[in-house]
Order: sequence, then C-alpha cells, then structure tokens
Amino acid sequence: MPKLDPIEQALNKLATLKTASPGPELTNQLRDFLRNRSNLVVAKAAKISGERRLTNLIPDLVAAFHKHMADPQRLDKRCAAITEIVVALYEMDYVEADVYRKGITHIQMEPSWGGPIDAAAQLRGLCAQGLVRTSQRDALAAAVSLLVDPEPPARIGAARALASNGGDAGALLLRLKVLTGDPEPEVLAESFAGLLAAPSGRVGDDLLDFVARYADSEDDAVAEAAILALGAARSPKAIAILKEKWERTLPGPLKKTLLLALTTSRNEDALTLLLTQLETAPLSSATEILTALASQHPADRIRQSIEATLTRRADKSLLATFHQNFLH
Repeated sequence: MPKLDPIEQALNKLATLKTASPGPELTNQLRDFLRNRSNLVVAKAAKISGERRLTNLIPDLVAAFHKHMADPQRLDKRCAAITEIVVALYEMDYVEADVYRKGITHIQMEPSWGGPIDAAAQLRGLCAQGLVRTSQRDALAAAVSLLVDPEPPARIGAARALASNGGDAGALLLRLKVLTGDPEPEVLAESFAGLLAAPSGRVGDDLLDFVARYADSEDDAVAEAAILALGAARSPKAIAILKEKWERTLPGPLKKTLLLALTTSRNEDALTLLLTQLETAPLSSATEILTALASQHPADRIRQSIEATLTRRADKSLLATFHQNFLH
C-alpha cells in the first residue's frame, strides 16, 4: 500500500484536533503544525486555533504570518495560510497593528484560467477590519483606501470595517460609498447593512430614509440589497417602509425579496401584514408566503396564528401545505 503524502497525513491529523480535548498537548501539536513547511497545513492549523480561541498560540500565529509574508509568492500560494492566520487573530481579538498593517497593502497576483488574479483581495479586507479595531490613528484612512480597491472582496471588507468599528465617521464614509456607487451589488449591500446596524438597535430616521431611497432603484440588485438591509434593521419604521413598498410592488422577483425581508425581520407588524396576505392573496402568492414563513421555523404562537388564518380561508391546498411544512 502506498504511503500517504506527508501533507495529507498532516491534514488528516489536524482533522482529529478539531474536537480534541483542550490542554497542553493540543496546543503543542497545533504549534508544531503552525511551523509546517506546507501553507495548507499552516492554514488549517490556524483555522482550528481561531475556532477554538487558543489565545496562547497568538505569538505562534504572528510568527507564522511574518514567516510566510517574507516571500508569499513562493511560500503561500493563494494566500491560504496568511488569510487564515488573520481570521484567527481577529477572532481572538488581537489588536496589535503589525499584522493588519502589513496585510492591508499586500497584493499577490497569481496565474489562473482567464488571466492573473489577485489572491490577496480577501486578506486586505480582513486586515481592514482588524486595523480599524486597533487604536491606530490612521486606521480609518487605510480602510477608506480599500473602498476604491479594484477587487470586490477588499471593498466588502472595508465596508464591514467601517460599519463595525468606524463610528460616526465610518457611517459618513459608508454614505459616501453608496452615493458614489459600486459595480458590485454586494459592496453596496454591506454598506446598507452597515448603515442600519446600530449597536443600540436604534437606527436614526435619516439613515432609514437614506437606504429606503435605494429600495426604488432601477437596478434590481441595488433595490434588493436595500430591501434586505431594511428587513435586517427590524425597526418599526423600516418595516413600515417595507410594507408600503410591498403594497405598490407587482408580483415578481422584487416582491419575493420583500417577502424574504419581511419574514426574516421577525417583526409583529410584518407578521400581521403577511397573515392578512395569507388570507386574501391569490393562491400562488399565499403559497409563497406560507413557504417563506415555514422557512423561519416560527414559534408555536405564530404557528397557531398561521393555522387559524388558513382555517378561516378554508383552502384545502394551503392547509395541506401547512401540514406538510409545519407539522412534520
């Protein structure tokens, strides 16, 4: 029987460490793997270290990062190791700027079908999130530069950084990003979500009105991003905006996005609207609403309200769908 490749052996061993008992033996084994010559082994060891929050391995993670960044083109194809290291450090609340500052400017072009790709785009975005969380005075400026990065993953990371730790200045920068636009809808989606993700849960009416303008965008992808952000905000005014938009939107993809936003909002006003629609809407629309509600695994109180609504409507097909999705 042929021997297993050393890298494959190491990866198999690492798979067993994901659930191994915590203690010095686990730490020492992961420390050894973080020094492995294979970037794939280092990447997996870093991922496990972060998931298990083994903070005593932070010095080893930092050392592994700098080792691979000494010659990343040769030592870390696809930025596999350094990206997982930064994820692990961020999850462990590492707030020293050295790693993040080095990673936020790293570009690594690698061959690919269709032309070279920048393998470090996600890394730059992750480092923006880490750097903004530090006390560095120029952290916001560094993150802002990524808002115009050529690669969408870097811009997405910058938007997340400004949303989570940018404060009032970050919110203004996200506004500017939305106003100037982006060819990638996911970047705008992160910007909308960041603007409406107030830590206190209380989002100002001005921000809600600002995002609501884009729910009427002629670009369906932008409109959908704004609608989903409003649903995630879960504030009474956000739901009121979605309800008004629902009433004037014809059946189609955008209506389905509105349905998703309303069902995932877990808001009483949204539920009232959906129950009314469940009782009065055409059969095809009512079936879509019922299926969407079922996907949220609602509490018994809501399930009983849905059943009472369907009982009043007395449509056999809807009742059958209810029993299939809610009672099995």
